[in-house]
Amino acid sequence: MILTLEEVNHIADLARLDLTEEEKHKYQEQLSAILDYAARLQQIDTSGIAPTASVLSSASPLRADQAGVSLPVDETLRNSAHTSDDQFRVPPVFE
Repeated sequence: MILTLEEVNHIADLARLDLTEEEKHKYQEQLSAILDYAARLQQIDTSGIAPTASVLSSASPLRADQAGVSLPVDETLRNSAHTSDDQFRVPPVFE
């Protein structure tokens, strides 16, 4: 599918791009090639392939949760600039 310069201008306007004439011709070629490739992909018979939501396996690579010993409070708060009542003290985020 070959895009016209008017279509490239329209796409550039939608994207709020100010393109030079040289860029418009360059993008006309590139976008046309992309659309041609997408059209070729549409012709591939995928009827024998099951739909998938992800290409990754469904097995979780995460380790199991296990309770363990945590850091002592004084060591946890040691590098904090401000603490109060064994807690981190941070500036408020809402006024």
